[in-house]
Amino acid sequence: MFDTMDEAALIDRISVLERAKSAAAAEQAVLTAQLDTTRRAREAAAGVPAAKRGKGLGSEIALARRDSPNRGGRHLGFARALVHEMPHTLAALKAGRLSEWRATLIVRESACLDVADRRVLDARMCADQASLDGKGDKRIEADAKAIAYELDPHAVVDRAVRAESERSVWVRPAPDNMTYATALLPMPQGVSVYAALRREADACGDGRSRNQVMADTLVERVTGRPADVPVPVAVDLVITDETLLGGDQAAARVPGYGPIPAAVARRLVNRAATDARSRATLRRLYRHPRSGALVAMESRARIFPKGLAKFLDLRDDTCRTPYCDAPIRHHDHARPHRRDGPTSALNGLGECAHCNYSKEAPGWSVTTTSDETGCHTAEFTTPTGARHTSVAPRMPGRQTTLALYSAVDVRLALALSEPAA
Repeated sequence: MFDTMDEAALIDRISVLERAKSAAAAEQAVLTAQLDTTRRAREAAAGVPAAKRGKGLGSEIALARRDSPNRGGRHLGFARALVHEMPHTLAALKAGRLSEWRATLIVRESACLDVADRRVLDARMCADQASLDGKGDKRIEADAKAIAYELDPHAVVDRAVRAESERSVWVRPAPDNMTYATALLPMPQGVSVYAALRREADACGDGRSRNQVMADTLVERVTGRPADVPVPVAVDLVITDETLLGGDQAAARVPGYGPIPAAVARRLVNRAATDARSRATLRRLYRHPRSGALVAMESRARIFPKGLAKFLDLRDDTCRTPYCDAPIRHHDHARPHRRDGPTSALNGLGECAHCNYSKEAPGWSVTTTSDETGCHTAEFTTPTGARHTSVAPRMPGRQTTLALYSAVDVRLALALSEPAA
C-alpha cells in the first residue's frame, strides 16, 4: 500500500496519524476523568471515607496504558484538569493542534492557580487554536508560565519556594555502559555547581577535554577519591563463573542498571580487586541451570531478613509491578502476612514505595508462582478484574538443557542456596 504513495502523500499520512495520536490522548483523558468520577461515586455509595476514595486508581490507569505506575497520578491529574477546568486545551488536543506533552506543559504551569485563573489561562493559551501553530515545547511552556505569573504572581513565587523541598538526585542507565547522574537543585546552587566545574576545566591543561575534566571533577568532589581509582565493588555474582573466570561472553548484570558486556564486567572486577586503593567483596548465588532463575529462600519472620531482602533485590532488579522501572524500596508479601502469607522468595516481591502502597487499595490482589525451573511470576489483578503479569528477569549466563545436569546436581545447588537454620 505505502510503496505506491508519492512523497507528498506519505507526508500527509504522517501528519494525519500525528493528529490521530493527539485525538486519542484527548479521548483517554475524557475516559480517565469519567472513570475517576464513576469510581469515587461507587465508593461513596459503599461508605468509603472521602480520603480513601480513588486510592490506587492512578496505578490502574498506568497499567492500562502500559506505563509505569508512578506516572499514573500524573495521567489522572492531567485528565481531571483538562476535562473539568481547561476545555480549550482539551479541544486543541482533540483537534491535533497540541501534542499530549504540550498540553501537559500548559496544565503543569497552571497547576498553582485557582480554578478561575486557570480557566483564564486556558482561554488565553488555546481559545484561538491557530495561535498554537509553530510553537515548540519551550515556547508553550514560557507563554503559559508568563500568563500564570501575570494572573497570580504570589502563587507562582510560592510554588518556586515549595519546589526547593523537591531537590533530589537520581541515576538512570545511558548507552554504552554509561549513566546519567542527575541532580534537581535550586537554581542558585545548580548554577554554582556548574560554574565551579567550568572553572576547574578552564584551569586544567592535561590533555583531557573540558567535558571530561568537569565529569572527573564532579566524581572526585562527591566521592572524595580520584576519578581514576577503581570504586569498591560488591560483586553479587550476577555474573557466571564462566564469564568471571573463563572466556565466556555471557553478559553480566548490574542491579538497577541492566546488562553489561562480559569484558566490561571482568575489567571492573579486576580493577577493583587488584588495586590496593580499592576493595572488592564477593557473594555467592545459585541460578537454575535451565531457566537462569535464582532459587528460593524462606524465613519465619514477618519482616524480610537482610539476606532474603538482598535475594529479592537481585532477583527482581527493579520494582516488580508491570512497566515500573523504579528502584526497589520495599520488600513486600504478595499474599499479605496478615492473611498467612509466608516470608519467602516465592511470596516476596521487590517493589517501589508507590506501587506497594497502591496495591493495598481495596480490590487489588497479587499471586505468585514458580515453575519447575524456578522462574518467578507475579500476576497483579486490579479492582476492575484486569490482570497484568510480571516475570522476574533472567540471570546472566547461557541457557542449558537439564540433560547436562543430573537431578542430584540441581538438588545440590538448590540445597546449598538455602539459608542455614
